[in-house]
Amino acid sequence: MDMKQKLMRTASDMRALSYAPYSHFTVGAALLGKDGKIYTGCNVENAGYGPTICAERTAFVKAVSEGCREFLMIAIAGGKEQEDCADLCAPCGVCRQVMREFCDPDSFLILMGRDGEIHAERTLSELLPMSFGPDDLKGRNIL
Repeated sequence: MDMKQKLMRTASDMRALSYAPYSHFTVGAALLGKDGKIYTGCNVENAGYGPTICAERTAFVKAVSEGCREFLMIAIAGGKEQEDCADLCAPCGVCRQVMREFCDPDSFLILMGRDGEIHAERTLSELLPMSFGPDDLKGRNIL
């Protein structure tokens, strides 16, 4: 099994750990760091809605908290609880911006799939064109 397939299967498996009592929409993510380690995440909902965190950001926060700051790709799988995914689950805008903080938009891959199989592959720049990232702040005097 190649790394992309391994990531997709891991993301699909992570859906089972989601905490989604309100939407019943479970999402799993598997993030590959340049260190070769896979960082996983699932969505965790909250009754206040605002504190809810997506699977993708959970994986990034885990990775960053463990010292990884460079990433190659992420796999995402999501859908209604207890159902196979009917549609692809693309990352939300907030997750795309978090990815942009740490990833090269032209080379970072986003794999989307269902049932452990990859059905779409895009670069971050394809999903977040004309993005704003760390390079846009270099050399500027910011308080």
